[in-house]
Amino acid sequence: MADNVLEVKHLRVEFPTRKGLLVAVDDVNFEIAAGEILGLVGESGAGKSMTGSAIIGLLEPPGRIAAGEICVAGKRIDNLPESKMSQVRGRLIGAIFQDPLTSLDPLMTIGDQLVETISRHLPLNAQEARERAIELLAQTGIPAPEKRINHFPHQFSGGMRQRVVIALALAANPKLIIADEPTTALDVSVQAQIIELLKKLAKESHSGVLLVTHDMGVIAETADRVAVMYSGRIVEIGPVAEVIHNPKHPYTQGLMAAIPDMSEDAEFLHQIEGAMPNLANIPAGCAFHDRCPRKLEKCSCERPQLIKAACDHKVACWLINSVSSEISGAEK
Repeated sequence: MADNVLEVKHLRVEFPTRKGLLVAVDDVNFEIAAGEILGLVGESGAGKSMTGSAIIGLLEPPGRIAAGEICVAGKRIDNLPESKMSQVRGRLIGAIFQDPLTSLDPLMTIGDQLVETISRHLPLNAQEARERAIELLAQTGIPAPEKRINHFPHQFSGGMRQRVVIALALAANPKLIIADEPTTALDVSVQAQIIELLKKLAKESHSGVLLVTHDMGVIAETADRVAVMYSGRIVEIGPVAEVIHNPKHPYTQGLMAAIPDMSEDAEFLHQIEGAMPNLANIPAGCAFHDRCPRKLEKCSCERPQLIKAACDHKVACWLINSVSSEISGAEK
């Protein structure tokens, strides 16, 4: 669609190793519209951060994009050389990482860092870039930005540093923002402030946001849609309310059941038995079948594709396929 700021088609990320080929992301498809926040959720090792790294072109060698296409604002970027990709980062794609200290140079004032980024990507002189930097700090909720622009990263609290990183991500008015666990290192009250800021900025700037997290609470409060990943694959994607309140895939159902219910006096928390398979040896069929309490015979040998379960809600599960087939047969 013309209003999509990001389109990912059949993305596959591989890591050749001495022990074999590790497939970190396998046939992933999704899109993000302008002003939309898509949450990408799953347990550690599911491929969430790897998907974000592939989009922004920061895969660590020997990692590589083995197949698929990535388009930002209608421009294909997965096949660009590093010299071109470095221009895309910052201009078309902004990034917000988990630990703001690793994103900021401790030896430079935040003003110098913002001005450097702005001057690199926008046709502004030094004075105009500085004014833009002050405007960004004010926009992201930094008090007294005219004074704080001259301070160093260590003079800011964790929450304020994350606001500075968000300002850096927005410096050149990017079409897409990759936010990788942006609230994990912050306390709960500051998390809520950063969540509200992300929502506000996405709507005001019309930037699409890919929010990578393992926290369903953050997804529920922030995202418009959510994609659930397991073993490098998207197993369910749809509107947040639909996926949270009416999950279709057994893995998503397990994730939701594991969230404590404060209204119930349960002795034990629900858990999904087993562990995610080794990415160098993903089993045939559905990667979740070894842990699934409702698996069918074909789950162990045939891989399900994402199919429509409801309006804008897709699931990769043979249980859904079977129900759909039964309904179609009954209608005939």
